[in-house]
Amino acid sequence: MPRAFRLCHPSRIYTLLWLLIYTWTVSAQPLPKTSSTNTFELIETTISDIHKAFRTGSLTSEQLVNAYLKRIQTYDQPTKLNAIIIVNPEAINTARALDAEFRKTGRLRPLHGIPVIVKDNFNTKGLQTTGGSIALKGFVPTEDAYQVRKLREAGAIVLAKSNMAEWAFTPMHSQSSMAGETLNPYNLAYVPAGSSGGTAAAVAANLGAVGVGSDTGNSIRGPSSHNALVGFRTSLGLISRYGIIPLYTRNDVGGPMCRTVEDAVRLLEVTAGYDPNDPITKNSQGKIPKNYTQFLRNDGLKGTRIGVLRQVSDKSIHPEIKQLFDQGLADLTRMGAQVVDVTIPDFDSLRTNQGCADFRADIENYLRTFVKLDSLKTLEDIIRIGGYSDIVRDRLTHQQTHSGRTRHPEIPCGDAFTDPLRIAFRKAIEAEMDRLHVDALVYPTWNYPPAQVGDAKGYKGDNSQLIAPATGQPAFTVPMGYTTGDLPAGIQFLGRLFAEPTLIRLTYAYEHGTHHRIAPKRFMALGQ
Repeated sequence: MPRAFRLCHPSRIYTLLWLLIYTWTVSAQPLPKTSSTNTFELIETTISDIHKAFRTGSLTSEQLVNAYLKRIQTYDQPTKLNAIIIVNPEAINTARALDAEFRKTGRLRPLHGIPVIVKDNFNTKGLQTTGGSIALKGFVPTEDAYQVRKLREAGAIVLAKSNMAEWAFTPMHSQSSMAGETLNPYNLAYVPAGSSGGTAAAVAANLGAVGVGSDTGNSIRGPSSHNALVGFRTSLGLISRYGIIPLYTRNDVGGPMCRTVEDAVRLLEVTAGYDPNDPITKNSQGKIPKNYTQFLRNDGLKGTRIGVLRQVSDKSIHPEIKQLFDQGLADLTRMGAQVVDVTIPDFDSLRTNQGCADFRADIENYLRTFVKLDSLKTLEDIIRIGGYSDIVRDRLTHQQTHSGRTRHPEIPCGDAFTDPLRIAFRKAIEAEMDRLHVDALVYPTWNYPPAQVGDAKGYKGDNSQLIAPATGQPAFTVPMGYTTGDLPAGIQFLGRLFAEPTLIRLTYAYEHGTHHRIAPKRFMALGQ
């Protein structure tokens, strides 16, 4: 291993040792109360709750960070949740600096003092970034990913890096050669989905205030659905992907994974916008409102028309998911929406022509741009290092010889604004939405409950892959209830390109009209 890597070699052992040191050094410091009868309720707290407590003086950012670190120490490894790869040893110092800034200025930045769980494929300056792979073990970026930088500028604190499916290869589970397999906090016998399962499990178990993940086909929305979270896959081009380890750049999106729509919107608000390092974001210019929080309306469903995409929701669906979805449609109607059925002409043929990926080119560009090591330049270098599961090894070797469009290879691959097949698919979706005057389409995020750990055949009904990754349209998932075994399910809202304001209005109203989100029972407040 190169000397530069040996000098900075964070690992799971490092994290555990750091947490032991942390426990010894802060044990005498007061932590925020976590009982509803005391000053501050940590479980299920929101950004607004935290900032209110800062202003009243009942909480500091340092206390908040300490409390979340205590929960990580108590719950992550002891329960085998396995959501965290590494904690940030500078998190407490950053919190102290933000507390001092608030005392001096009396002003809070938009995310002032908010601890964030960051998926381990986002570059974090000064903190190891691996994409879940031992090939990058010890790699410490010299600059933040664009979204991480924007979050920090808004006052957020990178609390920890979360486990993920290695190289983001699978939507089913979140297993890596860095940290093993993440479990679902609602039922540890089940998967949290992938690839952002570590972020989802950590935020769901209240190991951090909010989180960010990435979504190539499913990886924000699937884990959010499996963990009773809100997950935003925003329009391609709305938020920069610069500094995120790519899976397939043409589809990749990074974004919020939170316990509430409002918190997700607050993260979106500080990260949306043009970044010259990601040219596709030029398409967002002129399409971003002054703020997104203005669309958080309890009555946001009144007078709307919601289209039910039956080609998705009626296809091989588990009876408990169907029951929850039917209740969700009834709830939409109760809250003032008119629900209509929608059928997209030629849907199956349009969506099956979209395969077009080049992991080799994308990952080798990342290695050249950020890692800059002679010993780690190519896909073959990654394979040579080894240490992978059979699934990852098969995917890596497959990518050596497979690239480009799987169907219609004569048509060059392009992004959502240049690829004729992607544009045709999006136009077909939006044309039918326009014809029926619907504000959004809805369908279950998954047609089946989460699979049991180790049950590859249990992976069924992943609807997130079907539309948004190809068309570039935004798709948000919010909790819609629970199936047998306390397993969460989500309902997904698909909108027109750059129609985030509409989706925020609809999902916020649905969330506040149903209140499905509850904390996992095993991960209660400390001291209870």
